[in-house]
Amino acid sequence: MADPSYRFESVAAVRESLRKVDYLSDEGIAGIVYLADRLGKPVLVEGPAGTGKTQLAKSVAEITGARLIRLQCYEGLDESKALYEWNYKKQLLRIQAERADGSTWEQVEEDIFSEDFLLTRPLLEAISAEEPVVLLIDEVDRVEVETEALLLEILSDYQVSIPELGTITARQVPLVFLTSNNTRELSEALKRRCLFLHVDYPELDREKEIVLTKVPDIKESLADQVARIVRSIRQLELKKSPSVSETLDWARTLVLLGIESVDVETAKSTINILLKYQTDIAKAVRELEQDNGTIETTK
Repeated sequence: MADPSYRFESVAAVRESLRKVDYLSDEGIAGIVYLADRLGKPVLVEGPAGTGKTQLAKSVAEITGARLIRLQCYEGLDESKALYEWNYKKQLLRIQAERADGSTWEQVEEDIFSEDFLLTRPLLEAISAEEPVVLLIDEVDRVEVETEALLLEILSDYQVSIPELGTITARQVPLVFLTSNNTRELSEALKRRCLFLHVDYPELDREKEIVLTKVPDIKESLADQVARIVRSIRQLELKKSPSVSETLDWARTLVLLGIESVDVETAKSTINILLKYQTDIAKAVRELEQDNGTIETTK
């Protein structure tokens, strides 16, 4: 009998559940999700942009029936946006009202620094929630190193210390996913608290399967060709290789245009769906033109 305190019975169960919501994981991804549940540890998911890191957290929330709470990281993110802040306007109104009633400052202070005046942000919201939660800390590499310190107490003990209120401990242990595009090196203290998962571009067969799953009405031969061409383009030295989401956008474009087989001219006329820098487009076009009017699908 499965332990009701755990979300998943096995690695295979994780993989099968993710497949049911159209997230095609491999054993490595499913294994880390399983361990995160069993060990109660956050998962740091690194890899190129557009490889499904954020979608993994969303899909895990979906298969577990958990509420997804997302903290989108950015340069300049601070405690008031990530953890909590006090509702200063509401506090001021209460101060004015209570001083008019003759209350002492000690009475006023005790009142205004209560949970009624606390504005919860994503991190504290995830800790305070009574229902199951998946906490997504997205693009954590965008914040400054100093801001990472905000995360350490939460990731270690699933608690938040508020000077005026004390320590708020999680009512349930959320599944936590931190994503990083590797724009900077994360601190050792942060990494030490997490399980590590690297999500790279999928292998050829898996990307083809993703296309077949995500793009209605596409023929298998076209999905195979799309996956092979994208893999060939990723082998070039590009400023930004096409992501899986851009592969899907390209496949949907070809289906909408009624294209059943991709030739060089078709690829050249739609390549801006895959690539977003002119230098990358020029490199890819030169590569395509070297095929003398046909695209190799067996590279």
